Amino acid sequence: MTQRTALVVGAHGVIGGNLITHLQSLGGWDVIGLSRRGGVDGGAVRHVAVDLLQADETAGALARVPGISAVTHIFYAAYQDRATWAELVPPNLAMLTNIVDAVEPLAPHLEHISLMQGYKVYGAHLGPFPTPAREDDPPHMPPEFNVDQQQFLERRQVGSSWTWSALRPSVVAGIGLGNPMNLAMVIAIYASMSKELGIPLRFPGKPGAYTALIEMTDADLLAAATVWAATNTGSANQAYNITNGDVFRWSRMWPKIAAFFELDVAPPLPMQLTEIMADKNDLWDNLVAAHGLQPTPYSVVSSWQFGDFVFGWDYDVIADSSKARRAGFHQYVETEEMFLRIFQSLRDQRLIP
Repeated sequence: MTQRTALVVGAHGVIGGNLITHLQSLGGWDVIGLSRRGGVDGGAVRHVAVDLLQADETAGALARVPGISAVTHIFYAAYQDRATWAELVPPNLAMLTNIVDAVEPLAPHLEHISLMQGYKVYGAHLGPFPTPAREDDPPHMPPEFNVDQQQFLERRQVGSSWTWSALRPSVVAGIGLGNPMNLAMVIAIYASMSKELGIPLRFPGKPGAYTALIEMTDADLLAAATVWAATNTGSANQAYNITNGDVFRWSRMWPKIAAFFELDVAPPLPMQLTEIMADKNDLWDNLVAAHGLQPTPYSVVSSWQFGDFVFGWDYDVIADSSKARRAGFHQYVETEEMFLRIFQSLRDQRLIP
């Protein structure tokens, strides 16, 4: 088996963390994980703490990493949040640029750079967009950092020996704390608090969002697709929509989620989770103490802002993932099963009651 070395950028996010786990399960991969807070080394995985916004610090930190010259694949899944769409562009483009600038001179065997994107490429964050979205859809009015990042790789790749790929998942669900884009945690904490308060589980989004079509992307499936695209020669310099393979409406999924938490369902009630959950710190601390949960700070357990964002989609948010299937990636995950599996795993890990 050929030994490869992966540099996973954004190692503690839902996407990066699940990708590292997947690489370990495959064997034949050494892994260097980059993040702002670093981590504990184990097995074939080493962690490096670095502020990717600082070009000199990034270059210096990576130059000191043993085995950096063996890196064959960069898996980029880092993200910096900002208040406006325009403000997202400079930091997120800078981090990718700083990584490539630092690694290219150090890694003569670099084969591939994998970029994690999303449906913002299609304008999903702006309002109703043509669906199902396809990878060759025409661009929309900027700013959009996902587009800028891909254009950077396209320019940089000319004349280089490495190739790139771009993965475009829908809303990603998996296990991971402190990540701003983790809908499974939003729902799990919201449901757990509803049960503690003795109230039914109400869908908090816009009325139209309850009946619109939506799809999800399981973090484990995304990890498999990411490695497939990065190691499949026919996928060089291509973008792929990656989804579970089914679509659903919250109006049918919500009662099934409620049943898992043994909750009744009441009619939807539009509310801003960012506001309504702001005072629930004491409630969370009481849940942790009463049920012997892992002592997780309320500030990192869920991103209510992200929940508001997703539950505000009162239009269809779906993409055509047939390009990946035609190219050879055929994995499928049933979304209902995915939710219930993740919720059970959160219970097993004592993250929720």
